[in-house]
Amino acid sequence: MNLFSRSTARRAIASAAPAAPTTRATSGAVALPDPGLAALTGEWIVDPAHSRIGFSVRHAMVSTVRGAFTEFESRLYFDGRDPRRSRAEVLLSTASVQTGVEQRDDHLMGRDFLDARAFPHIRFISTAVETAGPDVYRMAGDLTIRDVTRPVVLELTYIGHVTDPFGYQRAGFDGTTTINRSEWGLTYNARLAEGGALVSEKVRLQFDIAAIRTAPTA
Repeated sequence: MNLFSRSTARRAIASAAPAAPTTRATSGAVALPDPGLAALTGEWIVDPAHSRIGFSVRHAMVSTVRGAFTEFESRLYFDGRDPRRSRAEVLLSTASVQTGVEQRDDHLMGRDFLDARAFPHIRFISTAVETAGPDVYRMAGDLTIRDVTRPVVLELTYIGHVTDPFGYQRAGFDGTTTINRSEWGLTYNARLAEGGALVSEKVRLQFDIAAIRTAPTA
């Protein structure tokens, strides 16, 4: 499930790694986790070669633009005995956004959208985790874009774990949430002649994560 940990993509972000986050436990009854998950308790790192932190947004009301952030750092502590105690922090480089079209990427990094020079990072810090069903979790947290911080909830599905041929423990999950970009000050748009907006205000964030367990420190 919550398999974020400190990781670096192909190029490191020119900043210090974020401090270990804190998490507020959710209240109410707790579903008992799979006993097999207890063995996964500990620190993990994201494998950038097999992970993707991306987004999708409707364009011109008839097509979907997909992109990803190729530079990121993150931290995870997963508690398999009590998932409420798990925590995560993710730091994305806004200048690393890629959609496959250079002109569009430049526009996204410009002042109309992410303004990467003024706001070099997007940050997510978890605040609570709860079990939503078998292998399904909800992670609440604070998402900061352009220095605006608002709460979001990620829907996370635990995929499974294996030991690879090199002896590394690997685990994976898929996560998603949908935000209204205007709530973070991303209000640029153009109107279509037929009505409607050129770029939808709804943006779907996607986390396709493969994680590798780190060796415990002595």
